[in-house]
Amino acid sequence: MDAETLKPLAAALAIGLGAIGPGLGIGLLAAGAMEALGRNPEAVGPVQQNMILALAFAEAIAIYALVIAIIILFV
Repeated sequence: MDAETLKPLAAALAIGLGAIGPGLGIGLLAAGAMEALGRNPEAVGPVQQNMILALAFAEAIAIYALVIAIIILFV
C-alpha cells in the first residue's frame, strides 16, 4: 500500500483518537461541575467560570487533532 491510500485512514485515526480524550474530559468536567453546584448552589459564578475555561482548553485539543487530520489529508 502506498501513502496516498493510507491518508484517509490516518486522518480518521487522528481525529477519532484525538477526540476521545477531550470528549471524556468534557463529560467528566460537566459532571463534576453539576455535582459541585448541587452541593453548593451559591457558588454558581466561580464554578461556571472555571468550567467554561476548562471546556475551552479541552476543546482546543480536539481542534488540534482536527488540524492534524486535515494536514494529513491535504499535504
